[in-house]
Amino acid sequence: MVHATKVGLVRVLGPAHVWALGVGIVLVGEYMGWNFAVGKGGAYAALIACWFAGLLYSCVAMIDSEVTSTVAAAGGQYTQAKHIVGPLMAFNVGLYLVFAYTMLEAANALTVGFLMETVAAMAGHEGLNPQPFIVLSILFLAWLNYRGVLATLNFSLVITAVAFVAILILFLGTAPWSDATPLRHAELMTDLPYGWLGVLAAMHFGLWYYLGIEGTCQAAEEVRSPARSLPFGTLAGIMTLVIAATLTWYVCVGLMPWEYLGQSGVPLFDAARMTGSTALLVLLGVGTLFATLASANGCINDASRAWFSMGRDHYLPAWFGAVHPVYRTPYRSIIFLVPIALVFALGAPLDQVVTFSILSGLLGYTFMPFNMIMFRRKWPLGSIKRGYVHPMHPVPAIVLILLCAVTFFAVFLGYGTQLIAMVVFYIVASLWFHLRRYRYVKRADQFTMPWPKPQGY
Repeated sequence: MVHATKVGLVRVLGPAHVWALGVGIVLVGEYMGWNFAVGKGGAYAALIACWFAGLLYSCVAMIDSEVTSTVAAAGGQYTQAKHIVGPLMAFNVGLYLVFAYTMLEAANALTVGFLMETVAAMAGHEGLNPQPFIVLSILFLAWLNYRGVLATLNFSLVITAVAFVAILILFLGTAPWSDATPLRHAELMTDLPYGWLGVLAAMHFGLWYYLGIEGTCQAAEEVRSPARSLPFGTLAGIMTLVIAATLTWYVCVGLMPWEYLGQSGVPLFDAARMTGSTALLVLLGVGTLFATLASANGCINDASRAWFSMGRDHYLPAWFGAVHPVYRTPYRSIIFLVPIALVFALGAPLDQVVTFSILSGLLGYTFMPFNMIMFRRKWPLGSIKRGYVHPMHPVPAIVLILLCAVTFFAVFLGYGTQLIAMVVFYIVASLWFHLRRYRYVKRADQFTMPWPKPQGY
């Protein structure tokens, strides 16, 4: 009899799957959520937040590409922290990842429900209950992840490509080079309605354009050639997202007043409605559905890998570290996280769920600069083999920590209570790990990479 806990994950993924995982998780940020930045500071503030957040995530992508192509194991940033910083930081980073992805999964399910409700209302069926669609979308994607990673990410690859092409077609469909274009930037664009403070506040939701690109790291143990596939897929992903985010902003602010756009549930779908084209309306409806499903699909994949890795290392009960003997997936971790996603999807408003995801992600980004600096100091260039070396070190790390500090302040302006509650939660979890759980961690098994001793030890 084969014991599930003795079966490892299987290496079947290529660079296209890494791209699909990163972009698939994030592209939904172009279809919903980013527009709350417009409500915080106006259209121009949202564009500034888009590009500053793009700079932040470019630093994240460069740092992740170097470290993860070297520490090629499931768990991504959690495994990096375990090797480079220490157990307590690794435990916290693991929690950051799980909560960021699980909250993002819940936000995606909420968007699916809202989209179905909107389409039904357009067809004359008012009052459709969105909750069955929320539950079914999470259960279907959990089942897909349970059955195998290759089928899961092939599915994401196809629907992510369709959702990205839909944005390009919407842009081309508005014919911005033509006098007949429906875009009315000159009439709809205003100055900063809340001044530069509004720009700062918009940084909060500016992260939503790109939140989750770091999820490419979670596939490290299932990629055929981590040194090539992880950097290529991650860096190609961030370039794809910057293009999609800029086109999304341009089309939406040219079709809708900022007061309406700032509270829309499905802004790209609403933009397609404003064009008056039935074909674009159908395409962007499909694109919105595909983007949310691709994102939720990737979130289940990433959250379960982080939870599985923590169980395998005894940071959590070892029961979670099991691999399915047939499908080669962390099936117990996948199943365990489903009810948590359902609770938030069925019981919390969209902007609150988005904020919880952003806060957990932001805490993880704050860890990365220190992780990168320690990594280069402990194992300088030439001491170990790296799949990718990011340029201009330590400039990306410094830029990243400064942008994280600005964004924390931006979140505090609008969601200070949630920020304090989240920090308190992680402090309590850290105390639990230190006082109760750490006794079960096998210290001798923590360091699994075939590296020389770090400098200074």
